[in-house]
Amino acid sequence: MQDFNNQALEELFKLAIGSGASDIHLSSEAYPALRVHGDLNYIRESQIFSRESLEQFITEILTPVQHDKFTRTGDLDFAFTYTTQRFRGSLYREMRGLSLTFRLVPSVIRSLDELGLPPVLKTMSARHRGLFLATGPTGHGKSSTLAALVGEINNNRKCHIVTIEDPIEYVHTPAMSVIHQREVGSDTENFASGIRHVLRQDPDVIMIGEMRDLETISAAITAAETGHLVFGTLHTQDASQSIERIVDVFPPHQQNQIRLQLAYTLLGICSQQLIPTSNVKGRVCATEILITTPAIRASIREGKTSSIRNSLMTGMTHGMHTMEQDLARLFKEGRISKTTAKDYAYDQPEIDRMLSSGL
Repeated sequence: MQDFNNQALEELFKLAIGSGASDIHLSSEAYPALRVHGDLNYIRESQIFSRESLEQFITEILTPVQHDKFTRTGDLDFAFTYTTQRFRGSLYREMRGLSLTFRLVPSVIRSLDELGLPPVLKTMSARHRGLFLATGPTGHGKSSTLAALVGEINNNRKCHIVTIEDPIEYVHTPAMSVIHQREVGSDTENFASGIRHVLRQDPDVIMIGEMRDLETISAAITAAETGHLVFGTLHTQDASQSIERIVDVFPPHQQNQIRLQLAYTLLGICSQQLIPTSNVKGRVCATEILITTPAIRASIREGKTSSIRNSLMTGMTHGMHTMEQDLARLFKEGRISKTTAKDYAYDQPEIDRMLSSGL
């Protein structure tokens, strides 16, 4: 539990929690801002914080090791708890001084159903080996999806679950499973190192907070290939782009081998976006779901990622759909507007065709 010496900061954090904000932005010599239901607005009723007051603030919430790292690098990702609310923070320097962005992490780990995610994702939590990816832009619920999958396993299976995160966001309480959560920078050197060592710790399930480089991606594929269930995230748009991103991160002479490994290990991909609802009082999750059927495995193996979209569009019996199909569904249900559906579509001609034809 964290308390602040600055009353204005106390009030700002209470306001953010009470208003259902997803993010807090703090900068030297500027009004703070809150993001609520996707919209970012200055809080002009608050005071403007000086560089000195923010410097004092970070000394209160950072550990000595974290503060030393920030002093050396000028950037820091971390997590902390204020009252009962957990926050993921990003601290950086810019021309006016300090800036901080805080993401509010829900205190309760919501289920897949509560997040509005497709039922087919529950089947991923029942698998015993392979790689499943949650992809999409920053701030669109990938961490919540993986936390829900881990929670599903924790509540229903006797497993050893190890998470490797930067920083730790959702804190899991062991139920049926044994859970160990490791934070990059304090508990392990980096993602790749954490994955390599976890293979000697008798894991059943490995959750990787972000697959951001060749070493991490390679270690994740190896872990899935050697009989572990691996969950990870990528900052990619759609399913096809996610596969291309994984392959392209490797040198050309290794790419054919990676395609073979990926075709063998990949279980599925959930690409997701949080979309403003019609009444502008919340957001709803729109998804694109890929399940690796034999046809998709063949497309990955042969490097024909362009044909994957056709499999997605015709794969509803396997639980698959494109982002455009899901946006059209949400519009038909009256949950989002036609303009919003078009704004968030990956394929503009396709969403136009669907909306005009009533599909």
